[in-house]
Amino acid sequence: MNKFLSVLLLSVVLFSCSPYQNALKSDDIAVKYEVATQMYEKGKYLNAIRLFEQMAPTYRGKPQAEKMFYMFAQSYYNTKQYGLAGYQFDSFVSSYPRSEKAEEAAFLSAMSYSKLSPVYSLDQINTFKAIDKLQGFINAYPDSQHLEVANATVKVLREKIEKKVFENAKNYNTISDYKSALIALDNFIADYPGTPFKEDALFYKLDSAYKLAINSVPSKMEERLNNAKVAYTNLMKFDGSTKYKSQADAMLARIETDLKQYIK
Repeated sequence: MNKFLSVLLLSVVLFSCSPYQNALKSDDIAVKYEVATQMYEKGKYLNAIRLFEQMAPTYRGKPQAEKMFYMFAQSYYNTKQYGLAGYQFDSFVSSYPRSEKAEEAAFLSAMSYSKLSPVYSLDQINTFKAIDKLQGFINAYPDSQHLEVANATVKVLREKIEKKVFENAKNYNTISDYKSALIALDNFIADYPGTPFKEDALFYKLDSAYKLAINSVPSKMEERLNNAKVAYTNLMKFDGSTKYKSQADAMLARIETDLKQYIK
């Protein structure tokens, strides 16, 4: 037998006889717990998870169950299995509400859902769930050391939702459905008065009102030109040095020129 095969065979034998492999095959829960804890403490979370999964169905009520289920949830979190982590942390808080780890588990549950939040263009069900979880955590633990991170995460998630709503409203402008754009943008501005997208929303409201006006039938043009002029004024009141100023000023010049025909 050559040296390579000898080393390979020895590795297989040693691996097959490792404490971890023995624990996987063992029916002794105490053995599984001891080895799983060792794997967890060494950062070998995937190995720990396999043992925790074997133990979980029959481990509740045992003296070390609280620690085991906390490590189980943390192992999922540390391996970025956030859906499973969120579920396990929720279960931990429900089962051990007086645990010294309950606060951290509630925080990590919410953070797990926040990490499942997709890009703004996709369905935001996990974003809403994360906001609810984080707000629940903030209300339950107003003095928590995690409060700053929780509040910052809520802000990011809310802005993601606002961006989705804004982009949906803006899309009506993109497809030249200016009437629908005006309604959607008005609703957006009313629903999210402090949004970081307000300047953009006011500009696209102006743009929609302007394009609706200059493409109107004569009987509706004067009213719509005046509406567009109001939209210009609202944008300038919000920010007189807006990044859209040159475009907005060009629209206003056309609006005022077209309105001259209605002066009697």
